[in-house]
Amino acid sequence: MARRVRAVSHEDQLTLVEHLDELRARLIVCLAVFAVALGLCFWQNGLLLEIASNPLPPHHSRLITFGVTEPFTTTLTVSAYGALILSLPIWLYQLYAYLLPAFSPAEKRVVLPILLLFPVLFLAGVAFAYFVVMPAAVSFLLNFNDTQFNVQVRARDYYSFFSMTELAGAVVFQLPLAILAVTRLGIMTVEQFTRNRRYAYLIISIVAAALPGIDPVSMLLEMVPLLVLFEVSLVVARLFGTPRATGGEVEPSAR
Repeated sequence: MARRVRAVSHEDQLTLVEHLDELRARLIVCLAVFAVALGLCFWQNGLLLEIASNPLPPHHSRLITFGVTEPFTTTLTVSAYGALILSLPIWLYQLYAYLLPAFSPAEKRVVLPILLLFPVLFLAGVAFAYFVVMPAAVSFLLNFNDTQFNVQVRARDYYSFFSMTELAGAVVFQLPLAILAVTRLGIMTVEQFTRNRRYAYLIISIVAAALPGIDPVSMLLEMVPLLVLFEVSLVVARLFGTPRATGGEVEPSAR
């Protein structure tokens, strides 16, 4: 198994069984890392729950639960989300090591920088959702018409909302990666994106409305960075996303 986990080169010829053995070994590594991270997060579940509860105002910081098992299941769920974030770099490394040998050296020069952007944008999206979106959304939702309701915050519902908002922030921040990928791979050009900018804005508005958080504050806070990311993506794609001519010259000689 140790031999299979090592990264193979582009010139190596592996059978289907060997590919499956390597995939199995890497999946085992990912599961083992996740299990260790889950144990660590569950051990430090108090710290995780405190971090997740920070966006709440002080008088709502002690969440309520219903039922005998809900404190345990809620804690386990939050620990699992924390373990997912902690183990993500190892998962990405295993994915890179498994997929990159399939590309030629010329193709690797195109694909590798794009893949390496994923964890950076993922963490940026998580940070933006935590420090910008969550405080504003929680403040708006908990104070909306609060004189007419006895507002109580259930732990399971809040942590689910928190986790989905963080995940949504991480996903929407992949927009530059998606645009850079399709332009570098020649699927679309920057000019096509520019000409259809109004349709992109419409799609971004629909995506922001569909993301977790039904209030207008969350929608605006998620839509504005999407619009900024889209425009920044066009600039980045114009600078780095169209080397197809040089890539086309290198590729035939590599093959």
